Amino acid sequence: LLDFSFAGLKAHVRRLSDSAAFDSTSRTDCADVAAAFQLTAALHLRKKTALALAHARSTLGVRVKGLVVSGGVACNKTVRAQLQSLASDSRLPLACPPPRLCADNGVMIAWAGIERLRLGLLDPYTIDFIQKWPLDDLKRMGYVSRTTSF
Repeated sequence: LLDFSFAGLKAHVRRLSDSAAFDSTSRTDCADVAAAFQLTAALHLRKKTALALAHARSTLGVRVKGLVVSGGVACNKTVRAQLQSLASDSRLPLACPPPRLCADNGVMIAWAGIERLRLGLLDPYTIDFIQKWPLDDLKRMGYVSRTTSF
C-alpha cells in the first residue's frame, strides 16, 4: 500500500521517447514530457503521503502534528505545492527548510547523525544497509510508540 516506485513512470517515458510520436529535437516535445513527468511524480508523492498520514493515524495510532519535507524534493516547486496543498487539506503545518539547505543529502545525513549522537543513539559499524525499511518495522523495533508525535 505504501510502497512506491517511479519505475513504471520512467519506463513509460522511455517508451514514449522511443516512439515515432516523440520528436527529441523538438523543445516543445521535450518540455511537455518533462512537465508531465514532474506533475505525475508530484501527484504520486502527494497520494502516497496522504496514505502514509492515514496509516500513521489509523494503524499506528500516531497523532500527526505536521509534515516535514526536505532534501532535493523540497526544492521542487511543483512537489512542494502539491504537499502544501495536502498539508492544508489535512490541517497540518508544512515545514520545509530553505532550498539552499536542501540540496546536499550528505549534509542532511550528517545532521541526522549529529542528532542521533546527541540522543546517545549509537550504531555499531556492523549494521546492515536496509534499502526498504517499512514504518511498521520501526514500531516493532521500538523506535515508534503510540505516544510518539511527528
